Amino acid sequence: MERISDLEKKYVMEALENEFATSKNSIFNDKLEAAFAEKLNSKYAIGHCNGTATLHVALLSCGIGQGDEVIVPPLTMSSTSIPVVLCGAIPVFADCDINTFQISAESIEKCITEKTKAIITVSLYGLAPDYDKILDICKKHNLALIEDNAECLLGEYKGKLVGEFGDFSSYSFQASKHITTGEGGMLTTNNEELADKARQFNCLGYAGVSADQGKITKNDIQDPLYSRHISFGYNYRMSELQAACALGQLERAEELVQMRINVAKIFDESIENQNILRKQLEPSGYKNSYWAYCLVLDSDEPEKDWYKFRDLFQKNGGDNYYAAWKLSYNEPAYQNILQKQPGVWQKYDENCCPNAEYLQKRMIQLKTNYWDIEEAKDQAEILKKTIEEYQNSM
Repeated sequence: MERISDLEKKYVMEALENEFATSKNSIFNDKLEAAFAEKLNSKYAIGHCNGTATLHVALLSCGIGQGDEVIVPPLTMSSTSIPVVLCGAIPVFADCDINTFQISAESIEKCITEKTKAIITVSLYGLAPDYDKILDICKKHNLALIEDNAECLLGEYKGKLVGEFGDFSSYSFQASKHITTGEGGMLTTNNEELADKARQFNCLGYAGVSADQGKITKNDIQDPLYSRHISFGYNYRMSELQAACALGQLERAEELVQMRINVAKIFDESIENQNILRKQLEPSGYKNSYWAYCLVLDSDEPEKDWYKFRDLFQKNGGDNYYAAWKLSYNEPAYQNILQKQPGVWQKYDENCCPNAEYLQKRMIQLKTNYWDIEEAKDQAEILKKTIEEYQNSM
C-alpha cells in the first residue's frame, strides 16, 4: 500500500493547474468539507491550516475567554492545552484512567469549579474516552465538550463514530496522522450557530462567510461600501493544495485506518505469554483506530529500564519508537510561566495527576504506519525477541 497514492497526486495536480485563480481556489476545499462531514456523520466541516488552530477556534466559538477554566488531560501533546492559554483561559488538568489512558470522568468531576466552561477530551492513540460518563457531567454542569481526535479517525464508541459526541470535534492531518496533507486540520459540528462562529474566527471575521460558505465572491467584496469584518478572527484557513491532498486521503480513509489496525493485530501476537508489557485496554464496544500501539513497561525503575528496553529493541533492529510526551504541566512553559498566573489553583507536581505521572515514564508507543505489512511483521518479531532477552536479563 502507498501512503500517498496516484489519486492524491492527481488532485494536487488539478489544484496546481487551476493556478490558484480566485474563482477556482476553493474547489477542493468545498469538496473536502462536504465529503468529510458526510463520512464523519456531521452537518458541518470547516478546514483549517492545522489541528491546533481547530481547537483554538472551537474554544473561541464556545465563548471561552479570560479567566474561564477548561478541563484537559495532561497525558497528551501540549497543543491540546496551549489553545486554552491563548484564549486567556486556564487549563485544569484531570487525571487519566490507569488502563485505557483516557481522561477520567471521575477526575473531571473533581476538577469542576464555578469557573469551568468546557472539557477537552483526547482520543489518545486512537481509543475513545468514556463519552457516556463525560456527557453526563457536561449536562449536569452545562459545559461544552470539545473532542480532540487528532489521533483517532473512524474509531468507534458503542456503535457511533468518535467525533459524534462533542459540540465540536477536531482532527489533524499532520504527517503522522491517519490521513495527512503534511499539515492541516478539520473542525466538525452539528450546531449551525457554532459553525457560523467557527467559520468567522477561521476567516478573519469576514461578514460573508458562514457555516456553509467559506469563500467570499468578488461581487460581494468589490464594493466601496462593503463592510468586510463583523468581528475579529484569525487566518486559519486550509490551502487548496492541502485540501486536494486531503480529499484523496479521505477517499482512501478506510484502507489507511485498516492497515494500522492490521499492524496492531500483528503486534498483539508478539506480546502473548509475557508479563513485562501491558497493552492499552480496549473496552467492549470500543474500536481503536491505532494511531500508535501503546504499551506500558512494568518497572519500578522506569528512568533506567525504559532506556534499557529501547536500546535492546534498537540493537535487535527495531525502529525508533515514541516516548510519551512530558505531561503538559511538567513542561517548562507551564512550570515557569503558567503556574505563576493568577487564577491557577492546581500545583503542578507529582500529586496533580498521579496516574498520568505513573504511565508517562513507562509508555512505549510503537508506530503503526507501516505501508508494507512485511515490515510490520519484522518489527513484531524483533519485539518478541526483545521481550525474551529483556526478561532473561532481569
